Amino acid sequence: MPKIEVSDIIGKHDFSIPIQIRFSDIDGYQHVNNGVYFNYFEHARASYLLDYCGWNIMEVGTVVAHVGIDYFKPIHLSDQITAYVKCTKIGNTSFDLEQYIIGKTPDNSELVFSKCHCTLVSVDMKTMKPTPIPAEYRTKLEV
Repeated sequence: MPKIEVSDIIGKHDFSIPIQIRFSDIDGYQHVNNGVYFNYFEHARASYLLDYCGWNIMEVGTVVAHVGIDYFKPIHLSDQITAYVKCTKIGNTSFDLEQYIIGKTPDNSELVFSKCHCTLVSVDMKTMKPTPIPAEYRTKLEV
């Protein structure tokens, strides 16, 4: 797997949001449990869709079709982290998001902690069946 630099992410992603690390996120190894990363990425995706795209999930929702995470470095309670999100592919009813968690350690080192690839499907909230991505959201995803 090629090494990913912080400079490869900052400024090249449409959206970012700081993530608060909670004490309960930490496991017996004194770092964030691997399962908690899914919550961090989910929060970033939801904020991206709502805040960046203006997506009204009460009319047209999204469901996860696939999610995969690569872990590069452990996150500790004292780290300051931010999640970055951008759309990398758009189909008729589905789209792919690329997400990263990067941040600073207490010694001010900047690190890429993790990468996530997620495929989402646009669904009609009444039928829960796939529906074409609405034009107003597609425009934001294509930026």
